[in-house]
Amino acid sequence: MDNNKVTRRRFMQDSAIKAAGVAVGLGALGQNAGAAPVNTSKILNYNQNMEYRRQGKTNLMVSAVCLGGHSRSNQAERNEIVSRAIDVGINYIDACTRGEVIRDSKALEGRRDKMYLALSHCGKEAREEEYRTTKKLMEVLDGLLKESNQEYTDLWRITCYEPGGRHSFNTSCEVVGALEKAKKQGKARFVGFSSHDRRWIKFMIEYFPQIDCVCFPFTTMSKAAPKDSVFEALKKQDVGAFGIKPFAAGSLFSRGDQAEQDRRARLAIRYILNTNTVIPIPGMNSIRYVDNVAEAVMERRQLDIKEKAELDNANKQALAALPNNYQWLKNWQYV
Repeated sequence: MDNNKVTRRRFMQDSAIKAAGVAVGLGALGQNAGAAPVNTSKILNYNQNMEYRRQGKTNLMVSAVCLGGHSRSNQAERNEIVSRAIDVGINYIDACTRGEVIRDSKALEGRRDKMYLALSHCGKEAREEEYRTTKKLMEVLDGLLKESNQEYTDLWRITCYEPGGRHSFNTSCEVVGALEKAKKQGKARFVGFSSHDRRWIKFMIEYFPQIDCVCFPFTTMSKAAPKDSVFEALKKQDVGAFGIKPFAAGSLFSRGDQAEQDRRARLAIRYILNTNTVIPIPGMNSIRYVDNVAEAVMERRQLDIKEKAELDNANKQALAALPNNYQWLKNWQYV
């Protein structure tokens, strides 16, 4: 990237958001022209080369790309990945299994103030019938916080039934009851859930104002539904959104050498960020992955004709390469 262009962008970036602004940083330029200056010192782990987006009613300014929990890395490797993520301005980790929570909590020892930590215990939450009561869910949260040596989590996002059918209304109330209780007791600053059930996500957002954030699949094949979209409910209820499986469970990289795979990853991040709503949380297996997504944030958002054709071809290959246990991603072409 041309150094002069970067300098101009850095000069402009502090003119970013008003009270209900959307984003701050390199990638946000042009979206918020004329908005009042924002105090970037209030943004956790602020880096002038990263973009930050307001996550709904939480009012947290979260990095435009976050660190997903799924990663084929041991503790030492994860410590290095987290260090590099902090260096490039990423300020949010999403850990959704017991092992991920414990591993990422250890990686954040001595620097917990650099990142928001969201957690879930997917094996012992509402996905499993045994854990569909407020009492059981709170027991799981208490145990997870103790095991990971955390006094609280920035976001407790309960993992819910997926894929397939929706929870009963009673289960929905039990889930929200646990979220409310955790927030009231100071064990979770903000609360939400993850699900692969689009209908139920929309219902929960519209029916329960207690929901701060949601996690759902969003890939390079996803787009807003022309009618009755989840995005309409997100905007109306001011709920933040994180996109899981941005690389279609790795199927986006079914072909090509390392350079081509890195390029596809950047195209994917640019495509998703161009929605201006969803923050992708890819799993990252090495420092190189972190550097690559950080580079994507600095690139222009709009894909040109050649890039669109390239991504369309990659999507066809990804659909053909989806493993049997991820065939449900085909149902997330419209959100």
